[in-house]
Amino acid sequence: DGKRIGRDADFPEDIGLIIETPGFLPRLSGIRNLEILAALKRKITLRQAADAMRRVGLDPLSSKPVGKYSLGMRQRLGIAQAIMEEPSLLILDERELFLSLKNEGLTILLASHNIADIDALCDTVCEMDAGVMTLL
Repeated sequence: DGKRIGRDADFPEDIGLIIETPGFLPRLSGIRNLEILAALKRKITLRQAADAMRRVGLDPLSSKPVGKYSLGMRQRLGIAQAIMEEPSLLILDERELFLSLKNEGLTILLASHNIADIDALCDTVCEMDAGVMTLL
């Protein structure tokens, strides 16, 4: 949004991200976890959180606790959490979802060493070396 991190802002205001493995409350359902997270900013409704779950292939009506989710289900719940507030910047790694969101006009910052993903998903490619970013 035209701001420089460290100068104009400490952290992007409108961002969705997953860093490493997302952490959820294992005894609660997926939708209950998202409901708690959505309450932090009070930006979206429970229906919007449920829509995000459906978008990544999870059933928001399921009472199954997150602790019983497979690794893939937990990753998809993490993606639902990252996209549920419709951020203007998204940082995560999930190729098919990226293509869909890219086609909707979302700016996505992808950190990857996978050339196939970079070729398929990226409009602009930069390289980081020793903390210095260069445009390729």
